[in-house]
Amino acid sequence: MIARRPVLSLLVLALILLAGLVWQNRAHLTAFPGIISAYTAKEYCSCRYVMGNEADYCQSYVKQYVPTSDLLDDAERKRVTASGLGRSNTAAWVSPHQGCRLMPEADDTP
Repeated sequence: MIARRPVLSLLVLALILLAGLVWQNRAHLTAFPGIISAYTAKEYCSCRYVMGNEADYCQSYVKQYVPTSDLLDDAERKRVTASGLGRSNTAAWVSPHQGCRLMPEADDTP
């Protein structure tokens, strides 16, 4: 079969190798969606409340190739919530010395 259909054989081999790589790195691939929103929330919070930049500048500063679906800036409480790829993370300003910190996710289990 390989001699008769070399292109199809190479395609099947490439798919098998790709499936093996995905399986081997499955833990890293499942963590990726949370990293996008965490990075955006933390960096926007630091840009806005630690460095004191304007909101428009900070939005362009945290813009990524993988887009976020929502960015909520609560200026009164100095908290930022970013959502993207089905995950949401919140960062809050702690103090001038400590800057911003990612907030732990709420535990919904009783």
